[in-house]
Amino acid sequence: MANGVERVLAPCRLKTVVGYSITEATGMARSRRFVQLAFLLFTLAGVFLFRANAEQWCPFGGVEALYTYAREGNMVCSLGVSNFYILAGVLISVLVLRRAFCSHLCPIGTLSEWLHLLGRRIGLPGGQVTGRLDRAFSLLKYALLAVILFFTWRSGELLFRGYDPCYALLSRHGADITMWAYVSAGVLAAASLLLVLPFCRWLCPLAAVLNPFSRFGLLRIKRDPQACTSCGRCSRACPMAITVDQLSQVSAARCIACLNCTDACPHQDPPALVWGPKATLGRRWPRAALVSLLLFITATAVAAAYLVPLPSFVSTQGTEPARTAVLQMRVHDLTCRGRANLLVGLLRRDDMFQIPGPAAGETGFFRLEAWPAPDVARIRLYYDPGCATEELLKQAITEPYYDLAADRWWMSPFVIEGYDPLGLDADGLNPILDHPPGR
Repeated sequence: MANGVERVLAPCRLKTVVGYSITEATGMARSRRFVQLAFLLFTLAGVFLFRANAEQWCPFGGVEALYTYAREGNMVCSLGVSNFYILAGVLISVLVLRRAFCSHLCPIGTLSEWLHLLGRRIGLPGGQVTGRLDRAFSLLKYALLAVILFFTWRSGELLFRGYDPCYALLSRHGADITMWAYVSAGVLAAASLLLVLPFCRWLCPLAAVLNPFSRFGLLRIKRDPQACTSCGRCSRACPMAITVDQLSQVSAARCIACLNCTDACPHQDPPALVWGPKATLGRRWPRAALVSLLLFITATAVAAAYLVPLPSFVSTQGTEPARTAVLQMRVHDLTCRGRANLLVGLLRRDDMFQIPGPAAGETGFFRLEAWPAPDVARIRLYYDPGCATEELLKQAITEPYYDLAADRWWMSPFVIEGYDPLGLDADGLNPILDHPPGR
């Protein structure tokens, strides 16, 4: 009898569980902390050292851009089709692993969780919001999602950016960031010191998108009622306030697959809590499978974005002929959707550089596919080789245009790499043509 009690209580000596506070780093906690740190450092290095645009890899950006891309064939400024790939990867991971992305890879979730652990370590009062109040707060993220999508789709701009704490933390603090983004980030940080994952639980609009998919997640926590003594440690360790000790399996959509509950459980032989799929695929899976699958799905989504680069801006004029030619170029100052629309306007000009149609008075055909970027953008221009030439298309993009109605000249801001009709590059007068970035 004594040996049995000793075996049950031994794991408790390694752990201190008071509310959401697992201070040891064993098992899944250790591997999850490592993944969190590695991904956070990777993200910060990409943004601040390699000058990458974090917004183009945000899964929520794919949600914001979906309507505009489906309706108009172009992206909201600052976003790219990479947002769709990473969103698809996250959704697939949720269908398999539930919301493991939130507990392992999301930088905001990582910082919020670590701030709460810091608050507990330095002795700040902490607590867990449960019951009706927790459920009421949880509805806020759905309301916030509706507001963000309504104004984004209506304006075609990322209006939420001005208030987004994620953008305040993971941007290079340019002119487009507002004071309110820093205020919301500060409020979130202060709240995280006292409360468990307040943004992730109650305000994150991406969580509102993921929850319906998470409900059907393949892998989940399962409880053995015969081994479980209903001590409640698992429930107190759950950052999402799920009553694990009262369930046969955790099917709640808000489960983030952190596996804190399995680490907190003192009953390991036999285990009272296991993580795995339905019995037909094996009752219990090794914990390393979660991290491996999550990283594999994410890496596959990133690789697909590079291997199958869909254009983030598409515009077509005229009727496509039976035979087309394609002109691929690298263009400077094509930074966003607004600039891409300006380029389309130059291609639709009605002066001597107009793209002609097959008959007099007809509109010439072109299809523009572009990848706007801060430094140099790629474009792919399909055209009718029987009506237009490459030289004419380049002239249409770069030559000034006189607007008869407005009685003014419009100067083209675009420079095509390798296109130097005036010989400025040979004279060394044009630094962009002389040393174009990206070569």
